[in-house]
Amino acid sequence: MSIPEFLLELSIVVIAVVSLLTNMSVLLCFTQSAELRSHVPGIFILNLSFSNILLTVINMPATFLGVAKGAKPLGDLLCQAVSFAETFLTANAMLSMAALSMDRWVAVVFPLRYSSKMRYRDACLIVAYSWLHSLSFSLTQLLMAWGGYSHTYASCTVHLDGGKRSQLAAYASFTALFHCGSFALCLLVLCFAYLKVLRVARSHCKMIDVITVHTLILLVDIHPSVKERCLAEQKKRRQRAAKKISIFIGTFVLCFSPYVITRLVELLPSVHIPRYWGMTAKCLSYAKTSSDPFVYCLLRQQYRKVLVSIISRVLRQNPYALSIHSASSTLDTTDDNCIARIT
Repeated sequence: MSIPEFLLELSIVVIAVVSLLTNMSVLLCFTQSAELRSHVPGIFILNLSFSNILLTVINMPATFLGVAKGAKPLGDLLCQAVSFAETFLTANAMLSMAALSMDRWVAVVFPLRYSSKMRYRDACLIVAYSWLHSLSFSLTQLLMAWGGYSHTYASCTVHLDGGKRSQLAAYASFTALFHCGSFALCLLVLCFAYLKVLRVARSHCKMIDVITVHTLILLVDIHPSVKERCLAEQKKRRQRAAKKISIFIGTFVLCFSPYVITRLVELLPSVHIPRYWGMTAKCLSYAKTSSDPFVYCLLRQQYRKVLVSIISRVLRQNPYALSIHSASSTLDTTDDNCIARIT
């Protein structure tokens, strides 16, 4: 076993363990908190978490075996089933992220009409569309027998066997359409929604800054250290929204774009993809399953409170003692509610 293969195997194991722990923690929070279950975006988060868990349980072990053996890890039927699951779950997860971004856009840009524009029925319809959208690609792949083991990615994925070169044009069209209908579409939605949210957040920050400056001018005798803290908080407030949105979009692009670009480039007849690069791009796409719970859930105060409550009950300790550090480091302070809503 070479060092790169060992590092890839170790990466898959770490990503799988973190993904299972964090996504199961999100589901546990929903089972223990009626407040979280009452929020409409929770439907999108549940859909995303279930997709991540299934991808971790079904696809990552197969890829681990492919890297370890250097050969096909499963039989033909099982490999096709794993490939079917990968196509469906990956597209469904991407569409769930797009749905979350649209939910935030409606909540921030149209706050007074949010309850009428985003209801449980609307969220369920969006999830149903996500399933149908993903199922259409995975079923097409299954019917055309384009699922199988790819030596380049050491995994059971969408793949055209060498004996089916007559279908190359149809396969290339399917691959391009799949990535345009999943990655490109979701990236476009994320950029549109979060940039609109950023614009609103900045306008709110300007209003808060104006009020703060006027207050400081009126309070002539205020201590200089207080003024410095207020000005420093203004600067942090302006940067916080941009940082959060950069994380939302940046993790999506960083994890998925290398794999998507590689899959599109390999359609060119004269291009050969190195195996180690293919496996690395695959592992990087898996890493999104472990980062999603932090990006969308576990770093938020509501989820942290529920987790602290669960841990305190398990350890039979006072929840107040366990929540001191969480409360002191919270990101969603009361005076920044206009910015915190973008998450």
